[in-house]
Amino acid sequence: MWEERVAAIREHFRRFLEDFYRITVSPPAVEIPPRLELGDLAFTFPFELAKVLRRPPHQIAREVTEKIGPVPFIERVEAAPPGFINLYLDRGRWFLDLCLWLRQSPPKPGGPKVIVEHTNINPNKAAHIGHLRNAVLGDTFVRHLRALGRRLEVQNYIDNTGVQVADVVVGFYHLRGMTLEQVAAIPEPFDYYCWDLYAEVSEWYEEDPGRHQLRLEALEAIEHGRDPLFSLAAHVSDRIVLAHLKTMERIDIRYDVLPRESEILHLRFWEEAFRLLRERGAVTLAEEGPNKGCWVMTLPPAEGQPEETKIIVRSNGTVTYVGKDIAYQLWKLGLLGKTFHYRPFYTYADGHVAWVTSTKPFDGEEPHFGNGHEVYNVIDVRQSYLQRVVAQGVRSLGYEAEADRSIHFSYEMVALSPRCCQALGIELSEEDQRRSYVEVSGRRGLGVKADDLLNILFERSLQEVEKRQGDLTSEQRESIARCIAVGALRYFMLKYTRNSVIAFDFDEALSFEGETGPYLQYTIVRSNNIFRKLAERDAGWSGKQLEEMIGHPPEDDRLRRWLADDKIWALLREVSRLSEVTGQSVGTLELSTTARHAFNVAQQLNLFYHNYHILSEEEPERRVFYLLVVDTAQRGLRKLLDLLGIDVPERM
Repeated sequence: MWEERVAAIREHFRRFLEDFYRITVSPPAVEIPPRLELGDLAFTFPFELAKVLRRPPHQIAREVTEKIGPVPFIERVEAAPPGFINLYLDRGRWFLDLCLWLRQSPPKPGGPKVIVEHTNINPNKAAHIGHLRNAVLGDTFVRHLRALGRRLEVQNYIDNTGVQVADVVVGFYHLRGMTLEQVAAIPEPFDYYCWDLYAEVSEWYEEDPGRHQLRLEALEAIEHGRDPLFSLAAHVSDRIVLAHLKTMERIDIRYDVLPRESEILHLRFWEEAFRLLRERGAVTLAEEGPNKGCWVMTLPPAEGQPEETKIIVRSNGTVTYVGKDIAYQLWKLGLLGKTFHYRPFYTYADGHVAWVTSTKPFDGEEPHFGNGHEVYNVIDVRQSYLQRVVAQGVRSLGYEAEADRSIHFSYEMVALSPRCCQALGIELSEEDQRRSYVEVSGRRGLGVKADDLLNILFERSLQEVEKRQGDLTSEQRESIARCIAVGALRYFMLKYTRNSVIAFDFDEALSFEGETGPYLQYTIVRSNNIFRKLAERDAGWSGKQLEEMIGHPPEDDRLRRWLADDKIWALLREVSRLSEVTGQSVGTLELSTTARHAFNVAQQLNLFYHNYHILSEEEPERRVFYLLVVDTAQRGLRKLLDLLGIDVPERM
């Protein structure tokens, strides 16, 4: 609503300026003044026109306001020194249109396909807290794009032939001496078992560096399909991927397709990509030096840096991770001329199927994946160099536009607060205890498994719910606790800018006060209580009164007088900016913008709740107006929480 109307206002001014001054201009930029008394919108173009017209900005501002006449959606236009033009929205019309807009169905998806790849956990052990940030960012970005009507495909890339899987296979086969049948008999949670084994293998390598040769042998066997290591790797990765999907399902995250590295190799995606890269001279064979025998790519120099070379194929013929990722990126963009077969891998509760790539046709109708117009890769900032290599691989084949539409959605790592480590039973050195955060390390076994984190959040939430809602059944209390736990986690992961290192803390995340998920949830629950109490007290209340006021507002100036209250208008104006904030978050890849906006709306709704005696208001129509304000703010806040992936329980 906001974006379309502001665009119409800007276009109205652009046409006026061209007609009145006989000049060609773009739609002028618009700002939101710092205080409501200065208007809802402000233009600063008189300062720019002053140079062209050779007149003072304040004269131009006054002239424009005197001559422009009626402006769509605007009640009045005022000039302000030294050259601002302040616009005041028609509050009555804006409010009623906002009420209708919030009741509309979401837009149907359309347009070019957007592929978002996120999560991408190595299938060698349980997911940890850092993976949760990736998944929450990716899923929230997907929700924003859907809200804007974009056509989406959600991918979760599975590196089932990489070093991490090879290390676990070495652990099972060489360190433990276990067969596939013995590994298959390991009970759940299998991903927890592999978590410990992975750390143990890392220490085992350090004891004898010569053991790293076993990793290389395992990598080659997995890549070329040689048993017993190939089948062992397939079993390990499939079981752990299933565990990862169930972990992410706990926080309402799901996927459309799981492209696997094994199919990229076995369906010769890499061979086709390699052929293209060689033909275009994008990779060359190093004949001397430390990279002798390797196929390397030369990267354009980064700012202030010399040219670099990156190994794409090792001297033993195995492909590096980034090489396979170039082939994968070409497929995502529809540039490879090859595709996968697919088979169902996991079915969610609502029937949605996550498909996995396969080398064999499925006995049924296969979906079509890939061929995206835009591709967003949600990968942490430490992978920036490799993402630059992938983009250069696409660019070196002549696909400049497609490379520009290959976007790295980067983010910083998640650490733990010392207080969080203490709650998890992690022993810290004196030095770590003095730090503001403690870095996690899967190889050192230092960190927190995602499911453990979710379990603790649930247990703490349940304790609070049991204090407040003792009259509910255990199933109801558990459902509320799960909702609070997920809201706490997701909001904590989203409220910081994506390039900030965050230190997770249970107490901070679960607080019912301050900038937290539970605070936002409680704001809606609290506003719901107004309508619940009203229904209990007034048998004639049905909710239709709200619809009647929207369709048939007071004919006199009462609505205008009620909306003249800047405290009420500030809340409603913030709610109306929902679409603008959604677009801004997508355009900047900064989802904390939506999180902060939701918190701001919640704060203002709580202030409204405190400052106005809604149910005790004696004037019937004013009371309905107050209730409509609450309903409108609540609907807007719910939409914001939907964007963040946060559900709201019935009670808290």
